[in-house]
Amino acid sequence: MIFLSFIFNPLKVYAEIAETEINGELINASSEFLRDLDFETWQLVAYKSPLFEDKLILRVIGYPGTLRIDHPTVLRVESGRKSWLMNDKTLLNLELANDVRQAAAEFDLDELIQNIDKNRPLRLSLSGVFSELPVPPFLVKEWRSLS
Repeated sequence: MIFLSFIFNPLKVYAEIAETEINGELINASSEFLRDLDFETWQLVAYKSPLFEDKLILRVIGYPGTLRIDHPTVLRVESGRKSWLMNDKTLLNLELANDVRQAAAEFDLDELIQNIDKNRPLRLSLSGVFSELPVPPFLVKEWRSLS
């Protein structure tokens, strides 16, 4: 009987804020793996960066060897009729700038988080990398809690 309740009422899955090593430091970060519309998996890590005056940064990570992200680039974020263009901060992070795999990019998430007042789903697009990566509301809520 309990088994059937899990089938018909599956447990909700939430990302968690956890201490993560970023740029050689332990920092509280939100980390989640998501799939784009082409079924490619991406890791999204949001954290307050000491390198950028504690601004909220979004790191988008792909699998090394399967792609290369050229910099600078712009991350487009859409929610309903609203859209934002997020600036690439990757080359300002020496660890990522010197990483030969070039499978990650970082963007300033502060402006977006300050401009949204609800935990609405978002759609991310990164030209030449992925056309649409849906971000669920629970993850937006977690990013907002970091700011």
